[in-house]
Amino acid sequence: MDERSLSEGLFRAGIVRFGDFTLKDGRQSPFYLDLRRLVSYPETLALVGKAMSARAAGLTYHRIAGLPYAGLPIGVAMSLAGGRPLIYPRKEAKDYGTKKLIEGEFKAGERVLVVDDVITSGGAKLEALVPLREAGLVVEDVLVVVDRQERGGRVLADAGIRLHSVLTVRTLFTHLQASGAVGEQDMRRAIDFVTASGQ
Repeated sequence: MDERSLSEGLFRAGIVRFGDFTLKDGRQSPFYLDLRRLVSYPETLALVGKAMSARAAGLTYHRIAGLPYAGLPIGVAMSLAGGRPLIYPRKEAKDYGTKKLIEGEFKAGERVLVVDDVITSGGAKLEALVPLREAGLVVEDVLVVVDRQERGGRVLADAGIRLHSVLTVRTLFTHLQASGAVGEQDMRRAIDFVTASGQ
């Protein structure tokens, strides 16, 4: 996988933005990663799917578990690229029909690779794993497109979960700066924020 091409594709799709943004936890960040935009850029989404499948090549898993909402199209793209079946936990149980908490076919005892767009603090990932584990699935690995390199990796590790990523924000920014897409000031603010925030 060509990390630089992927980084540039994400930037062209408006997924990597610089400025002032409020994060979910209320902090102000000088950059934002909006991978929900991938659904409108099929070529970039396909590239992400191939990169995710390649990154998962050394991992042992029976199924991909895409996390709604941003991780679901990424999981589909990865499933198509690598030929692995996909399931997904619902945000809420249906109160009609099958009333399932997890969509797709699976068997208790199978290993699933949890797939999502970005990891920041890691708390949301741990919450999303609960219904999978309650259904008897084995969850030991999480794969994201971009690791913001804050607390997420440590939080997952403390819970016995291994974090894997296609890109880290530092790698992403380095490629974008090398291609001239990001100026020195934006780059420095972003790196300073990441350094102060965690790892």
